[in-house]
Amino acid sequence: MIDPLASTADDAWYKDAIVYQLHVKAFADANSDGIGDFAGLTEKLDYLQELGVTVLWLLPFYPSPGRDDGYDIADYYNVHPGYGSLDDFMRFLDEAHRRGLRVITELVLNHTSDQHPWFQQARASRSNPYRDWYVWSDTDDRYPGVRIIFLDTELSNWAWDPVSKAYYWHRFFSHQPDLNYDNPEVREEMWRVMRFWADLGVDGFRVDAVPYLIEREGTSCENLPETHEVIRTLRARLDAHAPGKMLLAEANMWPEQVRPYFGDADEFHMAFHFPIMPRMFMALRLEDRKPLLDIIERTPDIPEACQWGIFLRNHDELTLEMVTDLERDFMYDEYANDPVARINLGIRRRLAPLLEGDRRRIELMNSMLMSLPGSPFIYYGDEIGMGDNVFLRDRNGVRTPMQWSGGWNGGFSTADPERLWLPIISNAVYGYQAVNVEAQRRNGSSLLYWMQRLVRVRKSSRVFGRGNIEFLHPANHRVLAYTRSLGEETVLVVHNLASTAQSVELDLSAFGGAIPVEMFGGSIFPRIRQQPYPMTLGPYGFFWFRLRWL
Repeated sequence: MIDPLASTADDAWYKDAIVYQLHVKAFADANSDGIGDFAGLTEKLDYLQELGVTVLWLLPFYPSPGRDDGYDIADYYNVHPGYGSLDDFMRFLDEAHRRGLRVITELVLNHTSDQHPWFQQARASRSNPYRDWYVWSDTDDRYPGVRIIFLDTELSNWAWDPVSKAYYWHRFFSHQPDLNYDNPEVREEMWRVMRFWADLGVDGFRVDAVPYLIEREGTSCENLPETHEVIRTLRARLDAHAPGKMLLAEANMWPEQVRPYFGDADEFHMAFHFPIMPRMFMALRLEDRKPLLDIIERTPDIPEACQWGIFLRNHDELTLEMVTDLERDFMYDEYANDPVARINLGIRRRLAPLLEGDRRRIELMNSMLMSLPGSPFIYYGDEIGMGDNVFLRDRNGVRTPMQWSGGWNGGFSTADPERLWLPIISNAVYGYQAVNVEAQRRNGSSLLYWMQRLVRVRKSSRVFGRGNIEFLHPANHRVLAYTRSLGEETVLVVHNLASTAQSVELDLSAFGGAIPVEMFGGSIFPRIRQQPYPMTLGPYGFFWFRLRWL
């Protein structure tokens, strides 16, 4: 069989990626048990190909008690039986690759489930060979002052184990004991896990919770030099064993703290830029570009071979860790006035409800996502404007079944509704009868078709994934304008962050003589001269222009 990815062979493929994030269990149920599975996902690959995305990011699909959405892994080498078998996964992977879609999976290095056989053996006796695979203490006073991540549920980073009569260390939930990376056997085993999935054919790994691998007294137990040593070793072994695979870091920190995780292009290929996301929402509500410009200007340069990942929403809360207390209060007031929508230090809402279902704002935010530096990530269902259910436990309100049609269970499953792993959204505004793929496929002006068009325009030029950015500074602070340049190609992007029409004059003298050609419709705008270039934008309006010298 001809490999459809061979024609696009490029070790830096992730720089041009448009990533679609999904839960297998929430996407499509083929066997009518109420849980999405790999067979169902395989049936929907044509839809994802039509959307135009290039990479699928699968959230954890491994055997797990499911107390933390699958991040509490009980077996790193298999597929959760509710989602199918390893053979089902391989069929899915082959079909995805046949359509030119790459696949990245989760690599959870930091912790396991307390139900994992490793931990069960570790707690059995202090002499068990697996004992040193975890971090134990006879007291709970080691590593004082280390912050607790889940303040809503956890009182300590130590948990008492009544079986072994000792405390074990956990940076996340108490049912997720941390692995001990001072133990060479742990490092070797996690390399075997990575190699196993790489050999099966996955194209990369999103590495969960990377700052917390190592513990040292007198430190925050975050971002330690020894952690970087672990990552560099894994990266070197991966590059040697399976060139072209990508590592993506989840490090929810300020950009200057994330920068070391790229190393000298010898650690992660990509890392999420978490602080950009809340400031996009801030800029929109304030109708002012300053919050966004401030964080981008604060972002350090990264190696040429590396890339940021940016997103609007994902499977977790809209995190507000990387904002000031004043900014957090503002975001709560503006986007989560009802306290039930708040969790940890964030907001558990999807994109469409956050923006009150306003199509203009949804399009504007996606335009920024697709044109700012970095590779964009789309969360499943956001391409059709799915809603959420804040009354479900934890962050499950943004993890409800995909809405395929207005029929039984929204086309997700033929099972009885009470058997669904989560109830499908059924309210009047965002319910499956009003918001679904089938209906939007029949409407040429739907959000789905608009997203397909946006993705297609983004893919028309490498300038968005690989080009530099220069911000313009017009007097009208409600307008966000920048150029993206790569080689001889330059694109001008202009956004109106305001709810009212705005006029602006842009200093484009550096591009004198160029003709702006609007990229969505091909309309030709007046030639740029030396004088300020006037422009009018409707409420939440935007333009992408390719500058041509004719």
